[in-house]
Parts: sequence; structure tokens; C-alpha cells
Amino acid sequence: MENKESDFVKALTKSEIDTIRTFYGAFKTKNAAILDEICNPDWKDIPLAPGQADGPKGLQDIMTYLFEACPDIEVVIHEIFGTHERAAVRASMKFTHVNEIMGIPPTHQKVSVALHEFHHLKDGKLTHTWHLEDWFGLLMSGKSQHISQ
Repeated sequence: MENKESDFVKALTKSEIDTIRTFYGAFKTKNAAILDEICNPDWKDIPLAPGQADGPKGLQDIMTYLFEACPDIEVVIHEIFGTHERAAVRASMKFTHVNEIMGIPPTHQKVSVALHEFHHLKDGKLTHTWHLEDWFGLLMSGKSQHISQ
């Protein structure tokens, strides 16, 4: 039985990978506006943070807050894998905890928050993102400071 090309799963395209890299690179470049170029206007960020607006604007507001609260914030991509129009990303958000975040007073410690995210893309743009951040690293930065005192 001969396989047709349509029987095979297609890989992520270079354009799709570039979109993913640009999405996370916005943290290093402090350019939240780039979301308007790489996300569909009705992009879904799932789940929304408390009080977060729908669409790119909602995440842009959060990013602007994080850029101010964590001036050295960046996202380091460890892996991107998936198939055409579907991408999974394992990454970490790294910053120095110099301002209060989520009611947690600054510890002045380096923090690493693990990110596990799944993206749907269409025509090279993000349509949906499901995400899970492991904020335990932030909670533990304060604990290690108290232990060492």
C-alpha cells in the first residue's frame, strides 16, 4: 500500500517557529506591541489571569506590568516541538525579584518560573495559547531568603 503525502503529519513551518520565537522574544525586547503582528485579533489566552482582557491587549497589559516589575525579565526557550499549526513549548521565565509581585514582597533573588505552553497557529499567526506557569519558584525565592537569615 503506497502512502500519499497527505497521509503524513506535516512539521512546523519555519514561519510558525519564527512566530513562536518572536512571541517569547517580546519579553527580552520589552515589545508587547509585537503581539498585534503575530496573534490573530481574537487570539485566546487560556486561562485568562484575574482581570485580564481577551485578545492580545490583555497579555500586552500583563507584559507591560511585568516589564516594570521585573526589569531584567526574559523567557528562555528550552524546546519547541509539534506539528503544522500546533506547537508545544517548554521554557522558563527568569528575572530578579526586585518589586512586589502577586502580593509577594521583593526578595532580590533570581527567580526561574517554568512555562509549559501549547499554541495553535493558522497562516503563521497564533490563534490560541494554553499555558501553565509554575510560580512555585517565586514563592520559594522568599523562603530561601528567610532560611539564610
